[in-house]
Amino acid sequence: MLPIVALVGRPNVGKSTLFNVLTGTRDAIVADVPGVTRDRQYGFARNGACVVVDTGGVVVSPRSGVEQQMRVQTERAIAEADRLVLVVDGRAGLTTEDLAVARLLQRSGKPVVLAVNKAEGLDGGVVGADFHRLGVGEPHAIAAAHGSGCEALLQLALEGIEPVEQEQSLADDSIRIAVIGRPNVGKSTLVNRLIGEERVIATDLPGTTRDSIFVPFERDGRRFTLIDTAGVRRRSKVEDAVERASVARTLQAIEAAHVVVLVIDAHAGVAEQDASVLGLALQRGRSLLIAVNKWDGIPMDQREQVRADLALRLDFVPFAPVHFISARHGTGVGELAAAAVRAFDASMREMPTSQLTRVLEKAMEAHQPPLVKGRRIKLRYAHQGGRNPPRIVIHGNQTAQTPDAYRRYLSNVFREAFDLYACPVALELRTDANPFGNREQRAAAERKIAAKKKGGALNAKRRAPRKKVATGKPTGRPR
Repeated sequence: MLPIVALVGRPNVGKSTLFNVLTGTRDAIVADVPGVTRDRQYGFARNGACVVVDTGGVVVSPRSGVEQQMRVQTERAIAEADRLVLVVDGRAGLTTEDLAVARLLQRSGKPVVLAVNKAEGLDGGVVGADFHRLGVGEPHAIAAAHGSGCEALLQLALEGIEPVEQEQSLADDSIRIAVIGRPNVGKSTLVNRLIGEERVIATDLPGTTRDSIFVPFERDGRRFTLIDTAGVRRRSKVEDAVERASVARTLQAIEAAHVVVLVIDAHAGVAEQDASVLGLALQRGRSLLIAVNKWDGIPMDQREQVRADLALRLDFVPFAPVHFISARHGTGVGELAAAAVRAFDASMREMPTSQLTRVLEKAMEAHQPPLVKGRRIKLRYAHQGGRNPPRIVIHGNQTAQTPDAYRRYLSNVFREAFDLYACPVALELRTDANPFGNREQRAAAERKIAAKKKGGALNAKRRAPRKKVATGKPTGRPR
């Protein structure tokens, strides 16, 4: 499973800024005011190596209930993390709060990396000198606001972690399906229905499943591994300390899966947590299926309204098929399993370069790329760059100027042409290097230097004083 790295420190040292840089998102609110972050924030690192947790600032002597809850949240993040990053303010210097946070991290017994933030324009050795007193290792100067040193910091934090368990658990050729959603929507009941036995505990009480459960089984000659996850609900509704770790476990399950099935209660509709966790699965490029459970309990005259609400709230994943099922009675579960197989096959599909290029040419014939400063964007050819998700690399000129709307158009064209069912299509547009670029640049530079020398010689000649020429004529008046 992916390791978990928690960012810890006193308020207003730049933890949320560092979180946004490491995850490549803007999920954490950033402001020059202490105490903005209160709950834990989870996200995948940009390089996919770990799960990053942003925490609220640790207040040594909490004066309010909110500050006390923030400290409890941070302590739980420390408990579930594999690595800890202590973030301090390099411009403010060492404080008593930093010493208290360092002692808190040392008591956990987990590896700690010291990040001295806001060190832009300062000497790294000088700015980190005072922080040796924290006793948590060598200070590492970073500038989260500019992204300087952040990737190296994360690599340092992950040193010594070998994903042996993940490699062993994912070494088989089975189709891994993660079942996610809020508590009490029927995830465990769906898992039991798919495998045909009471493999996991399913009750009417929310929060029955506490950890991610891997369930291998075979169906129609294909091997599967179902991952039943703990329900994710709003933090304000979570009181159980064990349940608070469910978000990190769900992110790890998404990373391990090929196909993600979001289970929604038809009576409750789509909540903010559903959209949030579905967005994280989309960010990781997983094939997505929506299972609307307990559909048998919805009256016929209300079903169209439920469908309209789902289409409105899930408009950011228009390619994700929606299946209306009843996990308890088995209605629609067989179709859902067949859709998962189809989604897996689509995510692993081979797409020849010749066919991709032909599809690209037809797409441009139907709708030409827009003009940029009077010049047409030219897309020359396409080839496959990866699978799960299907990645298509397109080469051409001025590709960086391609609008998002045209990118979405191309993604839809490729999805339809190659039947990339339930898959997000990752497009990578590259601008071809000019083979004569270096030669032309050198020639232009040489011409510029020659012109400068010539102009300098002419100017020097103009500025030179004129010499008087003796003519031999008398200069005075004759007597």
